[in-house]
Amino acid sequence: MSELFNITQAPFGRLQDGRSVELYTLHNNQGMSVSIITYGGIVTSLFCPDREGQSDDVVLGFDSLAPYETDSPYFGALIGRVGNRIAKGRFSLGGKQYQLALNENGVNHLHGGERGFDKVLWQAETRITDAAELRLRYTSVAGDQGYPGNLTVEAVYRLSADNCLSLDFYATTDAPTPVNLTQHSYFNLAGKGDVLGHQLTLNAKRYTPIDQQLIPTGELAPVAGTAFDFCTAKTIGRDIATDDAQLTLAGGYDHNFVIEQSAPATLTLAAQVYEPTSGRVLTLHTSEPGVQFYSGNFLDGSLQGKGRQFTQRSGFCLEPQHFPDAPNQANFADITLHPGEPYRSSLRFRFSSKA
Repeated sequence: MSELFNITQAPFGRLQDGRSVELYTLHNNQGMSVSIITYGGIVTSLFCPDREGQSDDVVLGFDSLAPYETDSPYFGALIGRVGNRIAKGRFSLGGKQYQLALNENGVNHLHGGERGFDKVLWQAETRITDAAELRLRYTSVAGDQGYPGNLTVEAVYRLSADNCLSLDFYATTDAPTPVNLTQHSYFNLAGKGDVLGHQLTLNAKRYTPIDQQLIPTGELAPVAGTAFDFCTAKTIGRDIATDDAQLTLAGGYDHNFVIEQSAPATLTLAAQVYEPTSGRVLTLHTSEPGVQFYSGNFLDGSLQGKGRQFTQRSGFCLEPQHFPDAPNQANFADITLHPGEPYRSSLRFRFSSKA
């Protein structure tokens, strides 16, 4: 197997508290590599070949550790305990109300709080089997960011020979707690410029509209006849400037799409993205019922890395998930994990190219 895969390890600096961060790079023999740091489980780079066999870095990120600790809009990170937003950071569970950290404008809870899983140091181990594998572990103690229960999480990244980067989450808890884990890479399949010319297909006939604070209203709205219809391929930029109240609220796309699953919790084709200048194709399969499609609306050029500024729409995110604000939405599936129940969530980012 060593002829097919390689894993390298290197230091990636120290956190402000002095702890060291390691960089692991998974390689296959098809021209693909992915680098991941133990801080936040962050994918810092992902090189994959275009139609000519030329490999470029197709994720947004920084060259050094410091910006990830202070300035990052979740570039490449693992997200938890609960991805996306919880309105006012409040939820009730077992007859008790919980108050979480309010880290989005002091109003709502976003992506796990002020010190979510994107800002913790994970324990790592590697192995090579039929893929190059990085296994990350972290325990979130009871009371962390306001959540109940001790939650133990494993996040397993695997790079296979067919240019598929998979991520499998496993978790257990000793008390009931909401859990909704995801991954937050920003992709640009051209490796430069904006993503408006990327052609996106989403296997979703419905989406969840939002209010002025980007919290779902609880409705499952049809995409047909709207700017949110990606059932057949269209460019991200085609309808993004449409006079649509939902696009105005988010400054573009920042919405949860309801995936047409063949069965609950089974790997299902959720999205495909084609970038015509490079020929690169990204295909996403996930076991999750939803995918947050974010069009990089809040990138404003103030951040830079890898020799360029990250301007608006310079990357897009596809974040597999249960629906946002699920603990407060009667119409959404419950995300409570109970003791004795295993949590599992899977995603597959497969990279290819076409003429």
